[in-house]
Amino acid sequence: MGDIAKPKQTVEELRKTINYHNRRYYVLDSPEISDAEYDDLMKELRGLEAEHPELVTPDSPTQRIGAPPVEAFGVVEHRDPLLSLANAFSYEELTAWHKRVSNVLGRREFDIVCEPKIDGLAVALTYVDGLLVTGATRGDGYRGENITQNLKTIRSIPLSVPKEAPPRFEVRGEVYLPKAGFKRLNEERAKEGLPLFANPRNAAAGSVRQLDSGITARRPLDIFVYGLGWAEGKTVPDTHWEIMQYLKSLGFKINPNIALVHSLDEVEKYHRDWGQSREKIPYEADGIVAKIDSIAFQQELGTVAHEPRWAIAYKFPAVQGTTKLIDIGINVGRTGSLNPYAILEPVRVGGVTISSAALHNEEDIHRKDLRIGDWVVVQRAGEVIPEIVEPIVSRRTGKEKIFHMPARCPVCGSEVIKPEGEAMHRCTNAACPSQALERIKHFVSRGAMDIDGVGDKLCQALFEAGLIKDAADLYYLTKEQLLSLERMADKSASNVLKSIEKSKNRPVARVLFALGITHVGDQYAELLAQHFDSIDALAKASEEDLLSIPSIGPRIAQSIIAFFRQERNRQIIEKLRKAGVKLEKPRTVGEELVSSLPLAGLEFVLTGKLESLSRPEAEARIKALGGKAGSDVTRKTSYVVVGADPGSKSAKAEKLGIKTLNEAEFLEMLNKATGKL
Repeated sequence: MGDIAKPKQTVEELRKTINYHNRRYYVLDSPEISDAEYDDLMKELRGLEAEHPELVTPDSPTQRIGAPPVEAFGVVEHRDPLLSLANAFSYEELTAWHKRVSNVLGRREFDIVCEPKIDGLAVALTYVDGLLVTGATRGDGYRGENITQNLKTIRSIPLSVPKEAPPRFEVRGEVYLPKAGFKRLNEERAKEGLPLFANPRNAAAGSVRQLDSGITARRPLDIFVYGLGWAEGKTVPDTHWEIMQYLKSLGFKINPNIALVHSLDEVEKYHRDWGQSREKIPYEADGIVAKIDSIAFQQELGTVAHEPRWAIAYKFPAVQGTTKLIDIGINVGRTGSLNPYAILEPVRVGGVTISSAALHNEEDIHRKDLRIGDWVVVQRAGEVIPEIVEPIVSRRTGKEKIFHMPARCPVCGSEVIKPEGEAMHRCTNAACPSQALERIKHFVSRGAMDIDGVGDKLCQALFEAGLIKDAADLYYLTKEQLLSLERMADKSASNVLKSIEKSKNRPVARVLFALGITHVGDQYAELLAQHFDSIDALAKASEEDLLSIPSIGPRIAQSIIAFFRQERNRQIIEKLRKAGVKLEKPRTVGEELVSSLPLAGLEFVLTGKLESLSRPEAEARIKALGGKAGSDVTRKTSYVVVGADPGSKSAKAEKLGIKTLNEAEFLEMLNKATGKL
C-alpha cells in the first residue's frame, strides 16, 4: 500500500469542511454554499474512503447515510428515567403549579427557563470519549428502543463532540419534522399512492423507527436538544440556562427561542406571545415548557409518579372544529360506571379524524346543554383527547333531543343508580357481564398482566362461551377448551397457554394494577408495591397505614379498603394464588441473611470518579456487604462517597447534613466491614 499520509490529510480536511457546512445549514440555518457544491464535497469524501476503507471512522459525515436494515430494535435501559411532563391548560393551573413548587422550596425565589414545546419524539443521545455511541427513544421512560443508526442520519445531531465535553454524558432532545418537510413528504407519498401521515409528529416518529435507516436518511428530520440527562468526569454548570449554553458550545442545536425569565407573569407573556405566533413557527408546537433554572432546586423538588415537579408543559389553546352530534352511546366500565360518549359525524381537527368524544357524565352533558342532533364545537384538548366544548345553539332546528341517562343498564337490564356524592351513574349488578368482561380485558392488557395473544376478542369469545367468568379463570383453561372455540388452531392454543403461564411471574405491582381497583392506576400500583411486600399485606392495611404513604389520599385509601372487603374480590385473589400467580415480592438468594451483614440498613450514593474502583465494582462491594447503592441523594441516604470531579450530589449532601466520605475513608469502611464477615 502506498503512502497514506496525504489521503488521510485530505479526508480530515474534507470532514472538517463538511461538518462546518452541516452546522451552517442544519443548526444555524445560514448556508454558505449551494447544494451542488455540498454534494461535490461529499462525493470526493466518499471516493477517498472507498479507496482507503481504513480511513473510515464512526463520526465521518458519510456514515449518516444509513446502515443496512436490522431485524429488530434493541432495548436501551435509561440510566436516569426519561420522564414525561405534567400539563397546564390555563393560567390558573400554571399558578397552582408555581405555588406548589414554591411551597416545597420554602418560598425561596427562583428563575424559570421557557422554550416552545416541540410536538415531536423525545430521544436520549449518549456520548463516550467524544463519540455518539447510543441513541434511544423515550419508550416507557425506563427502557427505550435503540435507534442509533437512524439518529445518525439526522445532520443536526453531532456524531462527535469537542474534547471540552465530559468523557461520558447524555443529552436529551426532541426529534421533529419541520412543517415544510412534512408537506413535501406527504406530497411525495401522494404521488406514490401511499397513505398520508396524519401530522408531523407521527411522521417523525415513523421515520426514526424505520428498520432501514436509509429510509430515515431521506426524511428531512431535525432536532432541538432540550437538556442534559447526566454527565461524568467533568463538572457541568449548575443552572439549566447555563447548561443549554454549554451544550450549544459543544455543537448541539438548541431552540433559538429559549428564554430565561424571572416571574410567573413573564412565563404567561412568553406563552401568550408564542401562542399568537404559533402558525409562524416552522415546526409544530403545542405549548411551551417551563423549567426551574436551578439544578439544585430541581434535585430538591424531585419527581412525583412519572413526572418531575420542577417542570411543566403549558399548552396552547386546543385546535377546534365543528361537526354534528349524531347520538350519545353508553359504555359500562369495569367498575359498573355508565360512561356516555358522543357519536359524531367524522371531522378533521389538527390533522386527526375525530368520530367520537368523551362526555364524562350526565351532569356535564346538561351543564353544556348538549342535545342529540346539535351542531357542536369539538377540540382536541391538550392536542390529544377529543372533547365537545359547546353546542352551536344558533343552528338548532327544534328537532334536537335532550339526553337522559337510562334507568336500566344497557348491557344486563339491571337498575341504574347514582350514588350520593358521585357524578357517575352505576349499574347495581356486580355480576353484570360488561363489568366482568371489561375487568378481564383490563387484566390481560399491556401494562397489567400483558398476556400476549389474549386480546379483547379472545376474552369476549371465552366469556360468551362460559369458559371464564373472571380473570382468575384464565389460569385454569385447558387446551381442549380453547380448541372448542371457532378459528382456534392447535398451535395458537398452545401459544395462549404458554403466555398465560408466563404471566404468573409478573411483578406484584403489575398484578395489583391488573386487579382493577378503582382509582389505582399503574403509577399508584407501583407506589403501593414499594410499601407492601405482598398483596396480602396490602389487604390488611388500615386507612391510617395507607394515608401515611405520600400521594395516597382518602379517596384512594377508601377504594382500596372497599375492594378487599368484597368477598368476590377475595375469592378471585385466592384463585390466583392457587393457580401460582406471584402475589408477593420474590426473595433473592440469601435475602434472609442481608439484615445480618455489616452494611445492612445503610445507603450509599457515589459521585465523581474513584481511582481504585470503578463505579460498578464499588456498588457491587456495597451490596455484597448488605448495603444499598442509591442513585440520588435523599434524606434516607446514609453516606455520599465523593471522588474526583464530583457533581452536584456532594453539595446536596452538605445541604441536607449527610456525611460524605472521600475515597480513602470509603475503602477503610469497606475493609473493616469485610473483616467482620
